[in-house]
Amino acid sequence: MRFAQLLEVVLVFAPLSFLTVGGGQSIVADIHRQSVDVYGWVTNPQFMDLYALSRIIPGPGALLVTLVGWQAAGLAGALVASAAIFIPSSLLVYALAHLWTRFKGTRCIRAIEAGLVPVAAGMVLAASCTVLRAAEGGAWAWGVAAASTLTLMYTRLSPFLMLGIGALVFLVALG
Repeated sequence: MRFAQLLEVVLVFAPLSFLTVGGGQSIVADIHRQSVDVYGWVTNPQFMDLYALSRIIPGPGALLVTLVGWQAAGLAGALVASAAIFIPSSLLVYALAHLWTRFKGTRCIRAIEAGLVPVAAGMVLAASCTVLRAAEGGAWAWGVAAASTLTLMYTRLSPFLMLGIGALVFLVALG
């Protein structure tokens, strides 16, 4: 039973390792789907707690994987999940680094880089939508997220100011 749980953790997170284009945030949507909907390791509220914890603790964005692994299979699950998310992509990047440097600036490399930008942006957007849905904040949450996104795209306001304004909106709306 224990081995089967650890194998499930590896089978979920090792393939996701290769999709972390744009950082760990880009795979949050699939981490949610796998850990809540497919395997039931955590509930929606537990996922949101783990997500929030992974954002406030210093370290890589993929720390969420370690926390989900912990919920799935204890300490061994946390260690296996961490190894599964970091080792495969690290080995691939190490193997490709020489080729990337050798062909830097060529048409092929520029095309690959240009193609990865919208993919990474789309994955981060999907992660944001997944977190908004899982948080169950309703129209207020979606409105604050949209207003914050547009404001930050078109002004030079501090993201900290937007966090404060968002908190005030929710205090007024819920109070």
